[in-house]
Amino acid sequence: MLRGKSFICLLDFSREEIQNFIDVSFMMKNFVKTNNIPKSLQNKRIALIFEKTSTRTRVSMESAINLLGGFPIVLNKGDIQLSRGEPIEDTARVLGRFVHGIGARVLDHNSLIKLRDYSGLPVINLLSNLSHPLQTLADFMTIKEKLGTYDKPIAFIGDGRDNVLLSLMAFVAKMGLELRVGSPKEFRPNEDFWKRIEEEAEESGAIIDFYEDPYEAVRGAYAVYTDVWVSMGEESIAEKKKEILKNYKVTEDLMKYASSHAIFLHCLPAVRGEEVEANVIDGKQSAVWDQAENRLYTAMSVLSLII
Repeated sequence: MLRGKSFICLLDFSREEIQNFIDVSFMMKNFVKTNNIPKSLQNKRIALIFEKTSTRTRVSMESAINLLGGFPIVLNKGDIQLSRGEPIEDTARVLGRFVHGIGARVLDHNSLIKLRDYSGLPVINLLSNLSHPLQTLADFMTIKEKLGTYDKPIAFIGDGRDNVLLSLMAFVAKMGLELRVGSPKEFRPNEDFWKRIEEEAEESGAIIDFYEDPYEAVRGAYAVYTDVWVSMGEESIAEKKKEILKNYKVTEDLMKYASSHAIFLHCLPAVRGEEVEANVIDGKQSAVWDQAENRLYTAMSVLSLII
């Protein structure tokens, strides 16, 4: 039973529950295309907290809530008392009296835990420093849509500690899939997280391998994924990271080593010429715009199932 459960990390869910999120995402896409949308959030108010800027997440969440008949209340950090030092526990307690659920895009993953524990409401992770689970649902929805199956090896090229990658690992580990990571040896997931991933992978039969050579990572892959090299909040180490990652750009040449049927994925925003060549993200193999659109349907799926 998913109703009332928070959506903070994919590791919190069973394989069957994750598959349910994907199945309902496809249902929601059909409902939107046929203008036959169930009003499962009728008379429900959902608070959306943004400590970080957002385009796709904000638009998809606000649209999803409206389409399902609910009312989104957008709270940028500068608009509320968090910006003046109010403890997040107090914000959570107050929101618990006013709304039916909370979505939050936060700087610190622990803020999501506090929002859940002190509000008593289901909380949806709209991005944290440790994970981006809504993005990952859209990623695998897109892979299934384009390739007809998840059961093909995929590759991620870039920072091995990237929050999007960590959620990809969680999905792969739960669902028994194969992920190849092309990343410098300096960039690996923290030990505690990796231990949990290994445990889940052992149970499901998933394969997650790291390669220092990006060409080895993408060899035969059916999806090649990357993310920006410098995330929000990392400006002070930007030049150092760019130097370390300079050989991990997704180029037309790199894509030649993937399957001839391979698609290119990126969670956006992208820096053309840095982590990916313009000819790749704007080329025929790119599925990033379908991937971005699918953020709407996965948001509708999660909202309808837990709230």
